Amino acid sequence: MTERLQKVLSQAGVASRRQAEQYILEGRVTVNGRVVKELGTKVTPGKDQIRVDGKIIGAERSVYILLYKPKGVVSTMSDPEGRKTVKSLVDGIPERIYPVGRLDYSTEGLLLMTNDGELAHALTHPSHEIEKTYLARVLGLPAEEKLDRLRIGIRLEDGVTA
Repeated sequence: MTERLQKVLSQAGVASRRQAEQYILEGRVTVNGRVVKELGTKVTPGKDQIRVDGKIIGAERSVYILLYKPKGVVSTMSDPEGRKTVKSLVDGIPERIYPVGRLDYSTEGLLLMTNDGELAHALTHPSHEIEKTYLARVLGLPAEEKLDRLRIGIRLEDGVTA
């Protein structure tokens, strides 16, 4: 089965898809001995020989981690503000993994981390309508009309919430 080269590079743990695209555009990637500079090039993993900067890449094992994210940690692999990230909680994992979904800095809870892009997409893309449950403590008792607004959805700049 053929797949886009940048996806194969990402799944192999070489780089993110965007970074893999940059590697391709820079001419750092070869397939079967030929430099590839065209995005969207199709390859057959396991059959085609793919190299990045001369190094052969292979399929990366799939990793799935259920992580308890404490308060005071951001759900990202790097933070320009210098805050502690979930990456620091999984430093011993050699594969390039990333969080599936987000939890706010001041919240805590279960977070899935993986290198399985298909699973991450299936769980997070709105078209799949995966139900999520959140538990929140609030001061006082919210008025029923405010709860109704939450139930029907609140309009944000990217659409109405579920």
